[in-house]
Amino acid sequence: MILTQLQQLIGGIYDVSVAHDVYDFLVTDRGRLPAAVRARTSEEDLIVAQPAAGGEEAAVSLYLDPGLLQRLQRENPMVRLHEGNVADYWKALEGVSHFLYLAWNAGHDRAVSILELEMQAEVDKYVASYWLLRRQLPGRFPAELRRILFERTRIDPRLAEGREDLYREASRYAEKFCRRLEQSLRRCGGGPEGDVLSELRRFYRLTNARKVAHIDRSARA
Repeated sequence: MILTQLQQLIGGIYDVSVAHDVYDFLVTDRGRLPAAVRARTSEEDLIVAQPAAGGEEAAVSLYLDPGLLQRLQRENPMVRLHEGNVADYWKALEGVSHFLYLAWNAGHDRAVSILELEMQAEVDKYVASYWLLRRQLPGRFPAELRRILFERTRIDPRLAEGREDLYREASRYAEKFCRRLEQSLRRCGGGPEGDVLSELRRFYRLTNARKVAHIDRSARA
């Protein structure tokens, strides 16, 4: 199942795992979502309901549009990722990234900000797409990937709901990190082992403030 495959792909890269499968939290009917978010038009939405007074656990749901899932079944990016399915792939991957990152941090009793979720998801889109393309086309370096993800992708103000600046900041920091990562991947011949994988796993475990400081420091190096 594609969402489980995405969870395993991301989890394998960062060497993280959680006790839950993303499908246990999947909702495909907007009518089952809280009333406050039913009118949204996005095809991907992570819903986090804060615990009631005295409660300890937040309620989490990942909404993915059924049409999106059907398209991914027809043009499975895990078999072949291409320009016709990459947008749908990134939407689904973003949802799985949000779910996994939130669940992993919750398991370590760490709060997560929206900026942190969005920045990590943008990094995950690049990293998971890179790994997938290298697996599918082992003799080719996906040089166009970063440009397509960060330069040709635009924020839809209807979906951003007034958070355009937050999404721009998340994308800006993620692009700076991925630019440096791309340079390292080129130097090591595109392989996933060694320093690159260690760097990714360290980065995943940093707090948001330390992620930002690390990116700024690396950009000046």
